[in-house]
Amino acid sequence: MKYFRNALVLCLNASMALSLPVFAADKEPPVAKKPERPQPPTRPFDAPGSPPFTRLDGKPGANPPTDTDGDFLVGPEYVPAPELKVVDGVPQGKVQQFSMDSKECKLFNPGIARDVFGTVDPNNPKTLIVETHPVDYKRTVTVYIPAQYVPGSAAPFIVTHDGPGMGKPDMNFAHVLDNLIAQKRVPAMVAIMISSGGGDAQGHERGREYDTMSGLYAEFIENEVLPLVEKNYELKLTKDPEGRATMGTSSGGSAALIMAWYHPELYHRVLTLSGTFVNQQWPFNPETPDGAWGFHKKLIPESTPKPLRIWMAVGDRDSLNPNIMRDEMHDWVDANNRTAKELKAKGYHYQYVYCLNAGHGIGNARAQILPQALEWLWKGYPATPGR
Repeated sequence: MKYFRNALVLCLNASMALSLPVFAADKEPPVAKKPERPQPPTRPFDAPGSPPFTRLDGKPGANPPTDTDGDFLVGPEYVPAPELKVVDGVPQGKVQQFSMDSKECKLFNPGIARDVFGTVDPNNPKTLIVETHPVDYKRTVTVYIPAQYVPGSAAPFIVTHDGPGMGKPDMNFAHVLDNLIAQKRVPAMVAIMISSGGGDAQGHERGREYDTMSGLYAEFIENEVLPLVEKNYELKLTKDPEGRATMGTSSGGSAALIMAWYHPELYHRVLTLSGTFVNQQWPFNPETPDGAWGFHKKLIPESTPKPLRIWMAVGDRDSLNPNIMRDEMHDWVDANNRTAKELKAKGYHYQYVYCLNAGHGIGNARAQILPQALEWLWKGYPATPGR
C-alpha cells in the first residue's frame, strides 16, 4: 500500500515574526505531523502456521530455481541482479506512454475519493463506513515494446499495476525484460504498466479497482485499455491466456490474482509482491465477506483448481494491522503464508519466496529476485493450457 504524508511548513521572516502572532487571521495554523507508523514486527519464518521453507538464506544473491515449485527462504542480504543494467549489444525495447481520462471511460467513471479514512461499521466489524465523493482523474499507461516484436504477430504480454506517472517510466523493468528476452529466458512480451485512479484502500479509486473481489477491473483493462494499446502502437496482443500475465505489489498484487481468478479465460500467469490478501474490499459484499482474505479462507480450498501459475513473495516485516479494523484479517505475512499453503494443497503450480530483512514491497529483495520470478512465471510458454 502507498502512504502519503504531507507537512505544511509556515515560513515567517523575522520582521513578520515580531509584528504578527503566529496564528494571525490570514495565516493557516500548522498541521500536526502524523506520527510515524511503528515498524511491523519481524515474523519468524518458522512460526506456527508457516509453510516449510527450502532455505537459501545466508547466501547473498541466491534465488530459488526457476523450474521448481514450492516455498523458499532468501536473504537477509541481497545483491541486485545483473539483468537490471543495460548491456552492450542487447536490443533495447521502446517505452512509450499515453493518458486515459476517466470522463472518456465507460467503467470507473467517475472515480471516488474520501476525505477521512472511515469508521468501523458497528453492525459489521468486517467493513467500514466511509463517506466518498465523485472525482475525475487521469491515469497513465506505460507500454514497453520489445525490439524483437514482429509487426502483425500476436504478442504475449504482462499487465502490471501501479504503473509509473507520465514522464517517469520505469526503465529498470524495461532493462530486465530486454536482458531476459535476449537470453531467451522469457518470451518477447509487451509490458503494459497501468497507473491506478488514485488514493489507496477503502473509499478511494485505487481501492475500488484493486481490492474489489470481482472481474470488473479485468474487464475494464480488456475492453478499454488493451484496445488503446493496440491502436496507439499498432500492436496485436495475444488472446491466449497462457500468453497473458498479471503482476502487482500490495493491493496491485491482490488485483493481479483477482483478475486471473475471476477471468481465467483471460490470464493464466500471476506475479505478486506483498500481495494484499487481506480484508480490504469496500463496499462490503456479502458474497465475499472477507475480501481478498477469502482467497485462502474459502475460495481456493473450496474451488476446483484453476489453470493458474502463481509466483508470490512477502517480507518478514510486511504490513500488520495498518488500520482501525483490528479484525485479525490484516496480517500480510499470515495472509501470504496461508495462500501458499492452500495453493500447495490444491496442486497449483506456485512458487512462494519469504524474504528476510524485508518490509512491505520486499525492499532490496525485489532487485535480486525479480528476474528469477519472471523466468519462473513464464516457464512452459507456449505450454499446454492448464500448466
